[in-house]
Amino acid sequence: MARHEYQAALEELRTDVAALGDDVLAQLDRSLHALEHDETAAANGVIEGDAEINDRYLELEAACIDLIALQQPVASDLRFVVASFKILTDIERIGDLATNLAGYAIGTDGEAIADVTLFEIGAAAHDLVEDALAAYETGDADACHRIAERDDEIDSRCHRASERVVRDLIEQEAGAVDPWEVEAAIDDVSSVLLTIRDLERVADHGVNIAARTLYLTENDPALLY
Repeated sequence: MARHEYQAALEELRTDVAALGDDVLAQLDRSLHALEHDETAAANGVIEGDAEINDRYLELEAACIDLIALQQPVASDLRFVVASFKILTDIERIGDLATNLAGYAIGTDGEAIADVTLFEIGAAAHDLVEDALAAYETGDADACHRIAERDDEIDSRCHRASERVVRDLIEQEAGAVDPWEVEAAIDDVSSVLLTIRDLERVADHGVNIAARTLYLTENDPALLY
């Protein structure tokens, strides 16, 4: 492969990884919409679309392996390919979490999950991932530190939301008479807690993307640990 073709292949990889990230963000958007509006059709669309995301992930993973095996990149090019490989994994896992969230939208009473705090957390996690992908696409190292700092606030909001959900359940149990009502409440609370957990994980994967971007642009591993 000629040098100009090799550089074009690297740029194509960056473009394709960013495009997959954009499509996964769209999946996440649809999942959050399905949760907020209790829309089963939208949730099913996300679940059905996960197979295509997985197929594209595997294709891009293979492209990374081919670049390493056939071109034997060194220095910054090697960091770029390896970081892109890692970022792909985070993108695919965000897609899996979007699928989980869609499943919660189908399996949970809409009223149980109708909490503005959850949707604010979801929007914050979505924006963090979006900014991390933009930093990867443009090589913006400065943005990576700001992205990591924003994750601390999301973690705190998730912790507060979980505490409130558990406290509400305890209060419900204390005043409940029908044991079946208690069981139903526990099921709903479990889904809400899983929703909070997965939103937090979405943001964590966004931070991973920022960390790998900082590493590939500046050879700085500060956010990797």
